[in-house]
Amino acid sequence: MKRRTWTKEEKLSILKEAQDSGVEVTLRKHGLYPATYYSWKEKARQVGPEGLLRSKRTTKDSNYIKRLEDELSLAKQLMAEKDIEIALRDDLLKKKYPWARKEK
Repeated sequence: MKRRTWTKEEKLSILKEAQDSGVEVTLRKHGLYPATYYSWKEKARQVGPEGLLRSKRTTKDSNYIKRLEDELSLAKQLMAEKDIEIALRDDLLKKKYPWARKEK
């Protein structure tokens, strides 16, 4: 099946038509999947009609993802520092107490 791109006006008219004449009839008429329709409906509800222009993420989503990426990088950095501290502490303990080392 060939992929079709819809303009903002077409999406809005389909949403209005589905509201007026029913979802199933409209989806069959235009050959849309229900998931596509409900995705458009949710974007229009959350962001407004300009949300139908964006095919990827909204600004709100991008900000949230950026914040999560920053937190993840900080957590990775803290874990790396903690691993270095543990390795240094183990080395110092081995030097201070050579009799406590486990020989293999």
